[in-house]
Amino acid sequence: MTSESTAVNLPEGEDAQKVDTASADASAEAAAENIPVSGSAGEESAPDEEPTVPLSRLEEEGDIAADYLEELLDIADIDGDIDIEVRNGRSYLSVVGDEEAEGLDILVGPDGEVLEALQELTRLSVLASTGNRSRLVLDINGYRGERSTHLADLAEKAVERVKAGEASVHLEPMSSYERKIVHDAVADLGFISESEGEGASRHIVVSAE
Repeated sequence: MTSESTAVNLPEGEDAQKVDTASADASAEAAAENIPVSGSAGEESAPDEEPTVPLSRLEEEGDIAADYLEELLDIADIDGDIDIEVRNGRSYLSVVGDEEAEGLDILVGPDGEVLEALQELTRLSVLASTGNRSRLVLDINGYRGERSTHLADLAEKAVERVKAGEASVHLEPMSSYERKIVHDAVADLGFISESEGEGASRHIVVSAE
């Protein structure tokens, strides 16, 4: 396991708001659908399909991603630190700032849209440098933790609706990373979940069987 903190001075300009979220999200979903995950029910949950990535490669991904983010965020002139951690077969990068820091919320955007775009741009930077598709996860100001709590609550409410008599419950479209969280939460509650739809419309359906 490695961790690294890199202080970055990021400007507060309009550049951070000019990320092409539509194109980044499109490439993100296309890439994500080819990345198997494990540990839950559904199409993305086959337990034997999780790729084993060497620690050295994950550390390299983290360093490349941190350099990319530092350069990218420097344009925005926002103060923050980049923390790197390797766990569960992925590189995790977090951009955090102190209470006085301004501008990081811009990098999250409504419903995490800008964050998702930045994550995919960062993954593409790793792909361009190494030739390997990355499964790294980017977080900004703890948004992922708050979102995970919301997703677990969403899964619990869907299960309650099934218990109340609904044959199946269709959830909102979300990324493969978030679907994995929901799959795990539903499985822990003893119910079934699977993904349906394509591209930006791909979502989870919860049922009893």
